Amino acid sequence: MTEPPPPQSTEPPLPPPPSTPSTTVIHPRREPFEHGLLPIPKLIFSDPTQTLISFKHKLIELSSNNRVDSVAVSESLQISVEQAKLVVDTIASILPYESESDDTVDVHDLVLFLYIQSYKRLLPRTHKDSAAVADVWPSTSAFDGYLSALSPLQVLTMDRFEHLGLLIQYGDKGSEGSSLSQSSPFFANSDPDMPAVPVPASQVHDWLLENIASALEYIAERTSSKENGPVSASDQDVAMTDASTVSVKVSTSARGASFIEGISKSSYAKHASDIKGSSVKVLNCHESAIYILAPLRYATIYGCSDATIFIGAVGKAVRVEHCERVHVIVAAKRICIANCRECVFFLGVNQQPLIVGDNHKLQVAPFNTFYSQLEEHMNEVGVLPTVNRWDEPIALGIVDPHDSLSHPAGVSDVQTESATRVDPDQFTNFVIPNWLGGESTGSTKDNPFTLPEAYMASQQRNEKNLGEIRQLLREAPLEESRKRELSSALHVYFKDWLYASGNIRQLYYLQGD
Repeated sequence: MTEPPPPQSTEPPLPPPPSTPSTTVIHPRREPFEHGLLPIPKLIFSDPTQTLISFKHKLIELSSNNRVDSVAVSESLQISVEQAKLVVDTIASILPYESESDDTVDVHDLVLFLYIQSYKRLLPRTHKDSAAVADVWPSTSAFDGYLSALSPLQVLTMDRFEHLGLLIQYGDKGSEGSSLSQSSPFFANSDPDMPAVPVPASQVHDWLLENIASALEYIAERTSSKENGPVSASDQDVAMTDASTVSVKVSTSARGASFIEGISKSSYAKHASDIKGSSVKVLNCHESAIYILAPLRYATIYGCSDATIFIGAVGKAVRVEHCERVHVIVAAKRICIANCRECVFFLGVNQQPLIVGDNHKLQVAPFNTFYSQLEEHMNEVGVLPTVNRWDEPIALGIVDPHDSLSHPAGVSDVQTESATRVDPDQFTNFVIPNWLGGESTGSTKDNPFTLPEAYMASQQRNEKNLGEIRQLLREAPLEESRKRELSSALHVYFKDWLYASGNIRQLYYLQGD
């Protein structure tokens, strides 16, 4: 019996890669991997491609206009509603655009999010080399399995293609808000008034692989020319690894992030006009006071110790990792704390703080400061002053399933140590120096977040006690010599308090500047 000849392909020929300048290449978006990986075992599948195909069909049946709520996510993934809400909020925080709803998620975004949960981070590198460059794309490609598993006859609409923008951006480095479909050869010239013709999934897959290969070749050539020279912080954003320990004060990465690194025993401030791009990374800073008075989308604090770090308004996500004895003061949509010790967080956050990894002796307290442009910056990035969930932390597993380390059996089920509240009697306001107020006068005159009753009462008691002491000192019938003795005693007690509280270091930082 003669076998029939193989069917001829009816797909149109693959369009050639677009003619672009050498600096215009395709890039992975770092945000899903830096802010979107959750240590929830049920989100990680041994065979994500096949599992997620059937999972997607099930979700679409439950969806309304391809969107599902946290209840549907909970039932489909067999996780708690609280964890499902965390998934929905996390996806919203890593989207390149603003989510349509705070309560639902698009099915296609959810499937891509679940697919990257199988990603494994490399161990941190302390220097740049060719091997690091090779990991500019995730070790397990987020496209090979996802797209190649689709039927060759399956097509992608422009809308579905646009969802790949969760993982990639195409164009000049650091650019934001550009449409992925308009940067591709498939839909670039589509009439906005007419539905675009769908494209075979296999063509999209081939196009992505070609562009990834071109991007890796370009980056390898660029890095090769720099391997014999010094490494700057702006180069560190090439590889998907943790930052190195190069001592650099501040620089801007070509990928759009501003780095503040290696600050030691000093105070340091950045305003909106100093920040290029929409994200900041504070790396390896020690015994310092750092003030970032700017509206941002993302912020990362990594490897810092014995420091006070204030960050203005962050509209997407903040991540604090591997820090010790650091005071973090931030107004943000959400925050994730990982592998920190003896840190205190003064928070104005719209979502529950997420605590993961190996943490010890963490404390949380309500937001405690302001600067003149704070409310303007919060409004710009969408942080609400009327919602503060600082005291509702969610503690997940102590083990990060996304790292490349092996862990003893059973450890992955152990919950991380959560945070305790700062005693209201120990709560104090943080004062940003007047000379850091900003380039222009803003309208913020006080803390935009309302303090909880216990903290407000404590603050009022402290202010009342201070006023009474001042009044007594003014009215005390003391001779000049006795007044000098009293003033000297007060200075001694104040100095003792500065040392006991650790605030003495801020005076040293200011003196050093």
